[in-house]
Formats: sequence, structure tokens, C-alpha cells
Amino acid sequence: MLSLKQKLLHSKTGKQWKKVGVHPHFGISLPLSAIRTRHSSGIGEFFDLLPLIDFCREVKMDVIQLLPLNDSGTDPSPYNCLSSVAINPIYLSLDRLPLMEQEDPLQRKLDELKHLNTSPRVLLEETQSHKLNFLHSYFEKYGKKLCRSKAFRSYVKKNVWVTPYALFKVLKDKLAQNNFQSWPSELKYPSKKKLKELLEIHAEEISFYQLLQYLCFLQLTEVKRYGHSQGVYLKGDIPILVNPDSADVWHEPDLFHLDFSAGAPPDTYNKEGQYWGFPIFNWEAMKKKHYAWWKERLHYASHLYDIYRIDHVIGFFRIWAIPLHRPSSEGSFIPADKNLWSIQGKEILQMLISSSSMLPIAEDLGVVPDMVRPMLQKLGICSTKVMRWERMWKEDSRFIPIDEYPPISLTCVSTHDSETLTLWWRDSPQEAKAYAELKQWDYTPLLSLPQRKKILQDSNHTSSLFHINLLQEYLALFPELISSHPEEERINRPGTFSPNNWTYRFRPSLEEMLSHDNLKQAILTSVITA
Repeated sequence: MLSLKQKLLHSKTGKQWKKVGVHPHFGISLPLSAIRTRHSSGIGEFFDLLPLIDFCREVKMDVIQLLPLNDSGTDPSPYNCLSSVAINPIYLSLDRLPLMEQEDPLQRKLDELKHLNTSPRVLLEETQSHKLNFLHSYFEKYGKKLCRSKAFRSYVKKNVWVTPYALFKVLKDKLAQNNFQSWPSELKYPSKKKLKELLEIHAEEISFYQLLQYLCFLQLTEVKRYGHSQGVYLKGDIPILVNPDSADVWHEPDLFHLDFSAGAPPDTYNKEGQYWGFPIFNWEAMKKKHYAWWKERLHYASHLYDIYRIDHVIGFFRIWAIPLHRPSSEGSFIPADKNLWSIQGKEILQMLISSSSMLPIAEDLGVVPDMVRPMLQKLGICSTKVMRWERMWKEDSRFIPIDEYPPISLTCVSTHDSETLTLWWRDSPQEAKAYAELKQWDYTPLLSLPQRKKILQDSNHTSSLFHINLLQEYLALFPELISSHPEEERINRPGTFSPNNWTYRFRPSLEEMLSHDNLKQAILTSVITA
């Protein structure tokens, strides 16, 4: 009988597993935006990850999972992306841009941005405005020289997506950021002749957005290389869907069914269902083009990450399609024939695996069709296990013992879309009581620090191969490192519009975290190696 390691190395993802290693992995998950250092300009930046990599090495962690970095324009949610590939330039480390010297007058402009680090939450619009103004000034001074370089020209030539994306951004600027569906007809879906004309007219402005993507690429690939030197892998997040007002939909509308929105059907937890507003894929059109759209974005991401999260993997098997602007209850699954779900899912997942050197890890939460998880296991793709939701739901709702999780999985105690451990314990008393009884603990409405430590310890000692928790779940081991209001530690509330969604910031600076020896000692001795 083959061992687990042999099975994985002989699976469809065998090459990817060989790269990261078939052994337990431990890590942290975070939105890059939540970090702040003395070098930051209002938001977490690429090179802020370098000291965080050192921190992970010290506490025996080897994975940093980043929530999506996609350009989402003025929308705070990185899942509502304006491009399936482009990175948000708001994350650029401005003090490390090429050609700029220490005495450069632009450095004074950077100092003026430091006050944006002091707010308890990320000031997204203000930070974005200031950083783009700075980048325009930088481009005026150094742009022509950088754009003449062989490396830049090679980057643009190899990445065919970057030019239509840059033109889309330019046109958005010209047209007051209005949805492209409201643009003049000649710009809404331009002919090849018109497209060529636009590229010539706006060549310099286009080169600005191309250069920003090139700089993002340079900085993030440098971070990845440093991670490798320290034995730490970067895990990215690939949103399955895109904004209907995106460069992708504008440039290749035939790849999408624009008369439908993706969503979720009504269920026990949401009686009205969910309407997401994202167009669904035209899989037939994508297949005719040999899935080039997916292959391109995964190939690009493989330069930046070693591992990636497959967002809403169930959507590759079937998607809840709702007629535009109608209630979710009027939707239906596509494909309609359940017998086709497995066929479609397998074909798409195998295509994803063969298109990238990154190891995929699936987000398979929610109502999951029976065939999904067995197929993930067969292909060597990890599923996701949130401990509070791992229960015998079809029987008596008992918690599944942590040593019975399938090894081909990732364990965590919470996600960016869920309550933190503290909030779950406080706001779901019946579930928390059941967990306390399982552990033979006395239940109290507030989760005690010893209990928190034990839950985190358990999450890192399940039979899963991956164990990745939100960084704030570890910070909460020390009350001075988190807000006194537990709600402030939550990243996102799906289906709500709130100024707190996606503006989360860690209470301590990264320098304060790294100098907190008790935090490092607690993670190392009480959680990881206990």
C-alpha cells in the first residue's frame, strides 16, 4: 500500500507537492493592508513582508498566506477586482522604488504620508489618493528612463494582459471612473481599429499603469525570493470571479455571461440567498480558447507565490446563476444537470493544476456537493477545515476529532469572512458550550487565555498537513496586542456594507510585534512545537 507521501507525489499535484514538501506546514494569514511599519506609507507594503518572514522563521512557521492583492480600484474588497491579474499599486514600497536616492526631494513627500499610519483603521481612499499622486510625480521624473529599459519592455511583451488593463485604467480616469457600460459605444466595446487608435493616443498614460504593474512584480518577486532563502513560502489568493466593471469583462466580454450574476441559493443560514453581482463564466467560450484566460493569470501568479487558495472551488463544479438584478430565489444552478457537475469540475481543476507550479489549496466551505471533496482528495488538493464547523452535521452535530481530519487538508480556527475565535465563543454560546463539554472545560461567556492557547495548539496538531491561522488569533494571546473591542478584530462581514469591512489594521506595528518576545515564545513553545 502506498504511503500518503507516495500517493501525493503520484497524484496530479505531485510536482507541486514535491516543491513544498509532504510534511506538516504552519503559517499565518493576513491582509497585507493590515500591517504597518516605520517605512509604510499608510498601508502595509510589499517589503513590510521581509521582517514578517524573519518572524515566521523564528517561530518555526513556513507559510505566509496573503489575502488577494488584486487591483480593486476604490472598492475596499480585494475580491471585487478590476483585473484578474493586476496587483494593486497601493502596496508598493515607495521608499524602495528604483533610481530614487536618499536625498531625492520626493523623499520629503514620503515623510508627509507617514501620518496615515497612525489611524486605528486603514484610510483606504486617502492613502490611495496620496500614493497615486506620489507615483505620478515619480513617473514624471523617472518614468521615461525606466520604460526604455530592456527589462520593462520584455515584461510588457511577455504579459499581454497588461496593455489592455492599462488602457482600461486610462479610460476610467478620463471618464470619471464611471462603469464602462455607460461609456460611449465606440469605447464600450472598441473595434480593433479603434483599439489601435486608443493605444497610440494614450501611449504615455498607458505606460504609467504598465510601469506600476512592473514595479509591483519586481517587489513581490523579491519578497518571494527572500522567503525561499529563509524557508518560508508565500501563499496567494486567486478570486474566482471578477467585477462586472473590470478590464477582463471590457476586453473579453465573450468569456462571460453578462446577463447573470453569481450568488448562492437560499439556505438555513440565509433565507433570501446571496446576490454577489459578479458575472458568471462562459465555460464553453473559455474551453474553445483552451482556457487561455485562466492559464495566463495562474502563470503570472506563479512568479509571485508558491501556493494559492482556490476561491469558491465549488463554483468550478456548478454556479448559482441569478438573472441580472433579480432575487437569488429566481436563480438556478449551471450546469442544470447534476451529472455534469463532476465532469466539469474535474476538467477545470486538472487544467488549473497543469497550468501552474503553485500548489492549490481549495476553499470548499458552505454547502458542498457530495462529489467535490472526494475529487479534491484524489487530485491531491487540500480542502479547508474550520474547526468550529467540523462536526457530524448529518448525525448529532458532535465535533469531529482533530485526528480524524483528512491529511490532505488545511486547518484553521477562523477565516477573514468569519467571526474571530473570541466572537464565536461569545456570540454562539450553544456551540461554544458543546466544544467546552468536549474538552471538559467550564464554559464561560469569555474565552479564557489558557483555553485560547489550547484551541490554537489543537489547530496546529490536527492530522491536516497545513495549519494556517489569522495572525490576530495569535496576537489575542496577549490582550495588549489587540483591541479591547472584539468586533474591531474582524476583517469582513460578507453581504454587508460597512466602513469596517476590509479596513482592518493590526493594533501593534510590526516592529512592536517582532520585539514582543513573549508572543514569539508562546507561538513557538505553546502552539507549534508543544
